[in-house]
Amino acid sequence: MESITVNGREFAVKKLLGKGKGGYSYLVTDGEGEYVVKQIHHEPCAYYQFGDKLASELRDYEKLSALGIPMPRLLAVDRQQERILKEFIPGDTIDVLVRQNRMEDGFFWQMEDMCRLLYPAKTNIDYFPTNFVVCEGKLYYVDYECNDYMEQWNFENWGSRYWWLSPEFREHFGVTE
Repeated sequence: MESITVNGREFAVKKLLGKGKGGYSYLVTDGEGEYVVKQIHHEPCAYYQFGDKLASELRDYEKLSALGIPMPRLLAVDRQQERILKEFIPGDTIDVLVRQNRMEDGFFWQMEDMCRLLYPAKTNIDYFPTNFVVCEGKLYYVDYECNDYMEQWNFENWGSRYWWLSPEFREHFGVTE
């Protein structure tokens, strides 16, 4: 894919950033700035049930924004093509930092700060390390997904397993050393 449009505005695709449960995220440019376009997909996911994915993304964005979770700004929505245009937050994802032995205590403290906002609101986010970018020392949640709080899926009981070179991290990312 060489280009993608959002509400008729054309962007050159620089690269695929990743595929998640709900869509593909692309780094794009309009020649002046860089952005992320998330293209909703309808591929089956054996472990997760969706309703209207685009409506869920928008609802979750509003909820997390209201809670004060650091995230990229939502810039535009193309409902017809099921695309979202987001601010691009440059930096490395947590999985990259773990692999490069560059994790810092401050990233965990910032995650704890997010949890102090999320848990009283009975909310979990997707704590998987590819969903977090560090830019100039600040941790951002770059996905908009959130769910009702369940202790088994909170950061301490699930997400934190993937924020260090744990057996789960090594298995998922194929790290052998």
